[in-house]
Amino acid sequence: MIDNRKQAVSIRMATADIRKVKKLASRLGVRDSDVIRFAVKSMLARLGPLYDSQVRGRSLVPVFVESGSELLRFFDLDAARLDDIINDGADGEQEVSGDDIALIAMSGVQENYALLKLSALGSSHADEQGLSQSLRSYLYDKYVYRPGVGDTREAAAAGNGSQPAGVTVGVGGGAGS
Repeated sequence: MIDNRKQAVSIRMATADIRKVKKLASRLGVRDSDVIRFAVKSMLARLGPLYDSQVRGRSLVPVFVESGSELLRFFDLDAARLDDIINDGADGEQEVSGDDIALIAMSGVQENYALLKLSALGSSHADEQGLSQSLRSYLYDKYVYRPGVGDTREAAAAGNGSQPAGVTVGVGGGAGS
C-alpha cells in the first residue's frame, strides 16, 4: 500500500523571502503553504532528471543549461563536482567532455572567461547573443541535437514536439518526460 499522506516539513527562510511568499499568497488569494508547495513542485519538475539515477551524461546537459547559473551558484557546484554528477556511470558515447563541463561551471561565475573559452573551442555560437544563449546553442548542437542521432535541431524547431531518444529538455518530471 502506498502512503500518499502529506508530511509537515520545517524549512529555514530569510525574512525577506517569507515576506515575498506572504505577499504572493495574498495577491493570489491562497495560503502561504500553497505558494511554497508550488515552488518546490516547480523546482522538482525542472530538475527531474537529476533525481532519476538512470539519467546520465549528455541527457543531463539540458538540466544544467536551462537551470543556468542559479543552480551552480546556489549549490556551489564546481567543474569536478559537475563532472561527477553528469558523467558518473555514463558510457563513452554518453559522456560530456571535460572542456564542456568546465564551460558549464564557468558560466555560473566567470561569464566573460566562459565566452572566451567558448570562442577558443571554435564555436560559431560565441557571438553577440550573450553567454547564456551562446552556451545553450553550442551544447544543444553538440549533445542534444546531434546529426544522425534522434531528431535534428531543425525537426525540433519545426515544432513536431519530439526529442532525441533518452533526452529530457526543459521542464519535466523525469527522464523522457
